[in-house]
Amino acid sequence: MFDLADYKIDVTNVFRNASPATLVEESLRYEKGATLADTGALIAYSGDKTGRSPKDKRVVRHADSADDVWWGPINIGLDETAFFVNRERAIDYLNTRERLYVVDAFAGWDPDYRLKVRVICARPYHALFMHNMLIRPTNEELQDFGEPDCVILNAGAFPANRYTTGMTSKTSVDLSLERREVVILGTQYAGEMKKAVFTLMNYLMPRQEVLPMHCSATAARDSERSSILFGLSGTGKTTLSADPQRELIGDDEHCWTDQGIFNIEGGCYAKAIYLTAEAEPQIFDALRYGAVLENVVYDKADHHVDFDDSSITENTRGAYPINYIPNARIPCTAGHPSDVIFLTCDAFGVLPPVSRLTREQAEYHFISGYTAKVAGTEVGVTEPEATFSPCFGGPFLVWHPGKYAQLLSKRITDHHANVWLINTGWIGGAYGEGHRIELKHTRTILDAIHSGTLADAPLEQEAWFGLSVVTACPGVPDKILVPRNTWKDPAAYDATARKLATLFHDNFKNFADGVTKAVLAAGPAAQGSGV
Repeated sequence: MFDLADYKIDVTNVFRNASPATLVEESLRYEKGATLADTGALIAYSGDKTGRSPKDKRVVRHADSADDVWWGPINIGLDETAFFVNRERAIDYLNTRERLYVVDAFAGWDPDYRLKVRVICARPYHALFMHNMLIRPTNEELQDFGEPDCVILNAGAFPANRYTTGMTSKTSVDLSLERREVVILGTQYAGEMKKAVFTLMNYLMPRQEVLPMHCSATAARDSERSSILFGLSGTGKTTLSADPQRELIGDDEHCWTDQGIFNIEGGCYAKAIYLTAEAEPQIFDALRYGAVLENVVYDKADHHVDFDDSSITENTRGAYPINYIPNARIPCTAGHPSDVIFLTCDAFGVLPPVSRLTREQAEYHFISGYTAKVAGTEVGVTEPEATFSPCFGGPFLVWHPGKYAQLLSKRITDHHANVWLINTGWIGGAYGEGHRIELKHTRTILDAIHSGTLADAPLEQEAWFGLSVVTACPGVPDKILVPRNTWKDPAAYDATARKLATLFHDNFKNFADGVTKAVLAAGPAAQGSGV
């Protein structure tokens, strides 16, 4: 008989690794507002919190890991006593529930590196979510599961006590690296569990010289040759990785080892806002029975989901097993990437559609993690606004970004990977004057990278960032490949480029203490930009 006595939880009605059918049934019976979409997907609601709460994340300060952690606004320290207060509060809440749900599953498709994860939660929709997002064990693996490597105690319906030392709100997501435990209070957003696992992997993997990456990955159908795509929200990472000509390794979280790459997750957590069957058919079709649709609006008559309705949140989501994607490679592993691709949506209209990076430039742009918001997307944004997230996944880093960049650089060098910077944003002027690069042209560029066509393409060095710009790509008009040539006023281009270069330079000051002089020299300040 399975129980939770080791956690001082004495609830007798515990569902361990319940089937999706059981969890759907439990959700419809006990979850407020839960229902089925006309496609069969479970619709559920996370309450007040409809996104992550990064300012409420805490990491326990402990002598064994204190020197490893990059302390600051991303990793806010927490006294160990306060962690135990929150842990006790979570357990007390879980003990008041009539039924609990446990998911025992794996993080990481490579058996040499995978973690055994245990999720203890009070909401069946949370259990179904993690059933989808983790790698589901076979019956034999479940019987031999043993003690987990990490545990998530999700008591998100119960608030943190704001008078507990270190708390700034009723929400708290606390991580103990030594205990490998996560305690969740005051938020029922399911994505907190997924990213807690990723954060732990971001700490543990570099200790084994493995690079954890916030990226999508695909592989050639007829070989182990793979590629990885980094990019923040709005850059096209999910859209471009949904490539029917290639096999999908994963859409969000991976590791790069001495043997190749592997997906950390067993599922996908796709944005659902404005989703259409025409634009993203694979994702649309995956949101069927067994999947979870979070915080969406639906028609009460026929339960058809209105993906254009953002009245609850812009951050509507769908979680589904990766095997719901027809061209997914199972197991989700592949050989070393031949190409590493950084995606940016440059609303300033400065960066070229495609350029090739040196190893040092790769480290610089990886640590920068640049994209731009455009006017009108958020209240108060009236002109292009630069956004920087180190390693394209700042909220989930534990070590200094330079640690991850050095691991990336070593992998690129050891396995002779090409590195590319692709701009999916604007040319011919900044947002409001120029126009966005056509998706068909970006796809053509990506195809040319994967086929090897661009490996010998002609290059031209631009002045502001020192980038080696690709000046010819089959199927793409030459005139759009050099941004300065697309602007009506070259002087205006230079002024905007200077502004963006200055933003890069100012941002990188935050990381200068953790990188080499060669990487510092790879930034725009070394290219005569005058910043």
